[in-house]
Amino acid sequence: MAETADPLPDDTAALKAALIEARAKLVGAQALIEHLQLVIAKMKREMFGPRSERSQRLIDQMELQLEELAAAAGEDDAKAEATRVEVQGFTRRQATRRNFPADLPRRRIVHPAPTACPCCGSSKLCKIGEDVTETLDVVPRQWFVTEHVREKFSCRSCEKIAQPPAPFHAIARGFAGPSLLAMILADKYADHQPLNRQSEQLAREGVELSVSTMADHVGACAAALSPLAELIKAHVFAAARIHGDDTTVPVLAKVKTKTGRLWTYVRDDRPFGGADPPAAVYFYSPDRGGAHAEQHLAGYAGILQADAYSGFNALYEPRRMPGPITEVACWAHARRKLFELADVASKARNNTSVVISPIALAAVQKFDAIFALERGINGLSPDQRLAMRRRDIAPLV
Repeated sequence: MAETADPLPDDTAALKAALIEARAKLVGAQALIEHLQLVIAKMKREMFGPRSERSQRLIDQMELQLEELAAAAGEDDAKAEATRVEVQGFTRRQATRRNFPADLPRRRIVHPAPTACPCCGSSKLCKIGEDVTETLDVVPRQWFVTEHVREKFSCRSCEKIAQPPAPFHAIARGFAGPSLLAMILADKYADHQPLNRQSEQLAREGVELSVSTMADHVGACAAALSPLAELIKAHVFAAARIHGDDTTVPVLAKVKTKTGRLWTYVRDDRPFGGADPPAAVYFYSPDRGGAHAEQHLAGYAGILQADAYSGFNALYEPRRMPGPITEVACWAHARRKLFELADVASKARNNTSVVISPIALAAVQKFDAIFALERGINGLSPDQRLAMRRRDIAPLV
C-alpha cells in the first residue's frame, strides 16, 4: 500500500506558519547537534588531553633527549676542533662564547710568555696586548667539621671556674650544623629530592647519614620553624583581603597513590599600592571537605577572593562568627571554562572540524583584554585603579 503524502494547507498564511515551524525545528536540531559535538570534544579533551603529570614527564623526557643530543654535538665539535682542516676559500666560523655574569669572581691565570723571540732569539720583547679566554668553573661543595671550643679558666683568688656558655644549636644536642640542615630541607621541599636519594648522594661524597637520622633532622627543624610559620600565618590573616585556592597533591600509600588537597591562602597588597610584604600560608587535608576551609579561616572576617567552590559558602553566612567573609569572584576561574571550550578546536585531532561557540571565543578575548589593562594598573593606589577601571575596563565588562 502506497503511503500518501502529508496534506498541505491551501491557505498561504498557514503554509508560511508551517514553514516557520519547520525551520525552527531544524535550527533547534542543528543547535543541539553542535552542542553535543562540543560536549563530546570537551570530554575527549579531558580524557585524552595532556595532564600536568603527563606533560611534565614528556617535558622531562624531551629535556633528557636534548641533553644527550647537545652532549653528542659537543663531542663532535671537540673532535672536529682537534682535527681541524683548512679548506681553501672556506674557514669554519668560530663559536661565539656567552658573557658570564659580571658579579662572579674571576681567577686570573697568566700563562708564561716566552723570554726570547722564537724567530731571532732576541730578549728585547715588549708586551702589546693579551688574549683572554673565559671558562665557567665550579668548586664542589666542601665538607668540614666546625669545632666549638669553650676554654675554661680558673681564678687563682677565689678558685672559681669560668667558661663561656654553649653556642646555640638549631637542634638541641644535634651534630648537624645550620647549613647542612638548610641543605637537607631545600633539597627535600624545594627540589623534591627524597631523603633516601640525598643519603645515597652524601655517601658518594664520603659522608654517611642514614635516612632515619635525616628524617629526625627534618622533624626537629619543622618543630623549630613552627613559631615562624605561625607568625607568617598571623601576617596573612591580618590582611583586609586574601586570595584562596586549593589544588590536588599526590600522596604515597601502600596500595596506590592517594589524592590529597593543598590549600593556599595568599596576602599580596602590592597591586593596590600596599607596603606590607606578600606572604602565603599552606594547609594540607586528605580530602576537599568544606570543614577544612572553615577551620582554616575560623578567625578571619575580611575579603576572600576564590573560586565558586560550594565549601566556601558557609564562610559567607551573615550570622557567621566573628563575622561574615565578603565573597569576591575571580576572573581567572570565570575564564577557565570558556577557555576550555575555545581550546577544543585548537586541540582537535585529524583536523576534525569542531564547532565552538562564538560567545565563548568572544568572552575569552574580552577576558584577555581585561587582564592586559589590569597589568597596566598594578601598583597604583586604590583610587587610581578604581578610576581607570571605570574608564577602561567597565566598558569591556
